[in-house]
Amino acid sequence: MMLSPQTLKTPLIQFEGVAVDYGRGPDRVRALEPTSLAVSEGDFVALVGPSGCGKSTLLKLAAELLQPSAGFILFGGRELGAKPVRVGMAFQSSTLLPWMTIRDNVMLPLKIVPPFRQHYRAKRRGEYRDKVDALLAQVGLRDFADSYPWQLSGGMMQRANLCRALIHEPDLLLLDEPFGALDQFTREELWGTLQELWMATTTTVILVTHDLREAAYLANRICVMSPRPGRILEDRVVSFERPRTVEMTYEPDFVSTIQHLRSMIVHSPKESPK
Repeated sequence: MMLSPQTLKTPLIQFEGVAVDYGRGPDRVRALEPTSLAVSEGDFVALVGPSGCGKSTLLKLAAELLQPSAGFILFGGRELGAKPVRVGMAFQSSTLLPWMTIRDNVMLPLKIVPPFRQHYRAKRRGEYRDKVDALLAQVGLRDFADSYPWQLSGGMMQRANLCRALIHEPDLLLLDEPFGALDQFTREELWGTLQELWMATTTTVILVTHDLREAAYLANRICVMSPRPGRILEDRVVSFERPRTVEMTYEPDFVSTIQHLRSMIVHSPKESPK
């Protein structure tokens, strides 16, 4: 099912004709063709496509870690940068600080992100501690709050990583292959964890992944991108009921969706030789 333009909601974040070039002159490389994408509040959008197609570039643009070479980005109807935007991020590596306990790692955004940081000294041993512990309990880490990252498995560290990305109630959660380094069973388990967190918070999420099952399990929209220079080939609604289960991923409709996505990526036109 193709997605019709989202005219019923004001987009939370909107990319309008955004392009990205690396380098200048004859050495210039176009990483992203002019691309437009609207993500509504509460959306869960997955970006899929071959390596180097611009998926992570879009995340960097959304996080203001990269400026577009052309086009513009709106957040809540205003140009990105016009007002502060709370962003949560999680990557393939958990990036937890090894000298801090899991509780202190998760609490870190409350120490540095406004408006939470203004109240950190007064609330860190009371309200903020309770907030962290409640989130850790939600992902099954209640008994590991005082442990250190090196004492946890990879899957447990990624659970803590998700908690840290969500603890400051971000407007936008950006996920760059957060489960890519994990084994299949742990990855599938964490799909369920992330789905539960999203359903409980309805945070707006943009996920980059190479795993098509993961995209179809988690997202309510999937954007298929072409090889470099990247562009969106299809913006597709995923209408499977929630909560979704691993067993659903073997049902005919789900498998058909995966096959369609794979076919689009495999048969998408490659960059013309220079």
